[in-house]
Formats: sequence, C-alpha cells, structure tokens
Amino acid sequence: MSGRRTETLPERYFAEIYASDPDPWRFTSSAYEAEKYDATLRALPRTRYKNALEVGCSIGVFTRALAPRCGALTALDVAQAALDAAQTRCAEYPQVRFVRGAVPEVWPEGRFDLIVFGEMLYFLSPADLARLVARVEASLEPGGDCVLVHWLGETDYPLSGDAAAEGFITGTAPFCRVLPGLRTEAYRLDVLRRADRP
Repeated sequence: MSGRRTETLPERYFAEIYASDPDPWRFTSSAYEAEKYDATLRALPRTRYKNALEVGCSIGVFTRALAPRCGALTALDVAQAALDAAQTRCAEYPQVRFVRGAVPEVWPEGRFDLIVFGEMLYFLSPADLARLVARVEASLEPGGDCVLVHWLGETDYPLSGDAAAEGFITGTAPFCRVLPGLRTEAYRLDVLRRADRP
C-alpha cells in the first residue's frame, strides 16, 4: 500500500471515527477481537497485577475483561466518546480509572507492573514511538510486564504492526527481555518483562 502516513494520527482522526460509529472496530461483535482478547489474557505471565495501565482502551471491552485481575487499572484513550462508553461498560469495577489523552504527551502518574498496548503503537510516528519507550522506562516496575498486540494487515498508519512491535522491542532492549509471545496470520502478541541490565 502506498501513502502510509508519516505523522502520529491526530486526536481528531479518532474523534471523527467514533462520531460516525460508536464501535468502529467491532470490539463487541468481532470473532477476531474476542479470540485476540482471550489470547491476550492467557498470555499475561501473572494471574494478578497490583497496578496496571491499558493504553488505547477504546470502548473498554478488553478493559472489562482485564479488570478482575488488577488491584488498580488505569485505562487511557484519546477519544472522549470511547472513554464514556468504557466507563459505562466497566462501572462495576471501582478499581478502574480513566484518563483521556494522546501518548506520548499524556502519560498517567505512577508506577505500573503491567502495561498493555492493544493495537495502537502503529498510530505513532517513529519519533513518538521512541518517546513512548522513554515513558515506559520511567514507569514500568522492576519485573513488570509489557504486552503489545498488533494487527498484521495493511493500513495507512505511520507504522505496520511488525514495524511498531519491533521498534518498541528494540527501544526497550536495554531494560526489557522478550518472553514467549504468539503470532497468528492476523496479529502478533509480544510479551516483555523489565529486567534492567547491570
């Protein structure tokens, strides 16, 4: 595909998508999404996490599935309409809080033992991906886990699924090691653990 974007996708891109469709990626109905969410939960190295962060929570379908395994869960998204839906969907989980903003500019305070990036790193330019890696380094607890999930199909996003994941893995190599993940025809799931080299 020609015409890959070069800049990080702007907030208005997502606002317009949700304005035209409250579930633009079929998170609530797609068999692909349901299988991917199950695989992501199975891939988490620990049963429980003390303080987790989900970047790109959208309408909160995965957030709701992840919440029972977290003492606290911060769910972040750029689109207010998506966050409103996520808040409603996760109302029974008081440990979930929601933050609106675009990474890497906006990043929640605190230290996390799990950070999940669900199909969103490829929305970033290479420069913003590098800045995001610095955010992760500053906030991922020692021994904490980082999970990336990316669709492998063609898009016009700044990065392909493989380029986004490999760029993140390369950037975090000084402080994370790669754990067993999963690759299907449709998506790749990468698991990293903080293990700073002396």
